[in-house]
Amino acid sequence: MARCLALAARGRGSVSPNPMVGAVIVRNESVLGEGFHERFGGIHAEVSAIKAAHGDVRGATLYVNLEPCSHWGKTPPCTDLIISSQIARVVVAMKDPNPLVAGKGIRKLTKAGIAVEVGVLEDEARRLNEAYVHFVMRQRPFVALKIAQSLDGDIAAADGSSHWITSREARTFVHELRAMYDAVIIGARTVALDNPSLTVRFVNGRTPKRVVLDGAFNISVDTTVVSDRFRDRTIIVTSKDALRRHARKASLLERRGVTLIGVKGNSAGYIPLDRVLAALGELGIASVLVEGGATIFSEFIQSHLAQKLYLFQAPILLGNGRRWSTDIRALEEALKICNVQVRMIGPDLLIEGYLE
Repeated sequence: MARCLALAARGRGSVSPNPMVGAVIVRNESVLGEGFHERFGGIHAEVSAIKAAHGDVRGATLYVNLEPCSHWGKTPPCTDLIISSQIARVVVAMKDPNPLVAGKGIRKLTKAGIAVEVGVLEDEARRLNEAYVHFVMRQRPFVALKIAQSLDGDIAAADGSSHWITSREARTFVHELRAMYDAVIIGARTVALDNPSLTVRFVNGRTPKRVVLDGAFNISVDTTVVSDRFRDRTIIVTSKDALRRHARKASLLERRGVTLIGVKGNSAGYIPLDRVLAALGELGIASVLVEGGATIFSEFIQSHLAQKLYLFQAPILLGNGRRWSTDIRALEEALKICNVQVRMIGPDLLIEGYLE
């Protein structure tokens, strides 16, 4: 099963909103075949493993980290091929929470006389597909916050500059994160101050969707994210009123391939984050990495809409800089982070955990 998880992880960044799945076929402690789900719309891991198998798989055991599907989607049901291949036993890490599956695959295999075992390395399997599980259960993206701060808790200097707080090693890791998540979210102020590209450059991987939250629709048409070669991967979420007021700009950006989403906001142009996530979910975006700025971080936390935190702490002091944290006035209001992992990335400290 550990090998299944390792194989499944190879599909990271390529299969969403589908889950990452790996499969291994074994007989008498010898591996007959293995495979993984390589890309969205492609063949599933179980099919790949059966096709790659050397020799007859009749009577063998199939290990897979997620319950085999029993319905027609972009590909035929995996259960049908497993049954027709006369595999004798299937070991599953976890049931599929997708209502289209949700135990139906296991029941179909059992009814066909195949022995099924469920729950091997289940926690590890859930962690691997945490974004998928969240997305299919709630129909909105899994949200992770990526925050880089100084030792004294600032994300930018007093003048607003925030480039390169962390080291090249930490920035390389952030590019790995971008390649893992379906989309990156930033606020309009961060775009105006930093003009970031939000692409994947330091590692191999696909550039995610780039989502700008801009309730007033003030974004400049010369900004990198709406004018570079990845502009068709940019989504601007604004208010419906702002889109009507700036119809000419909206038309220009749409001709460039930029996606515009108008949601109902208030008179000041504020757009509720739950509506933003619902709109992104409708586009099939299962996971987002929030990269700033301070107001966006605080709103996600105060709205209890963030699930994960990547907090980088750089060995610098900014003194009277700009902080990101939400307004907490009493100890009992403190935010709790669970399942914390701490490690060094270059000279920077990374604290990774989940928001309760």
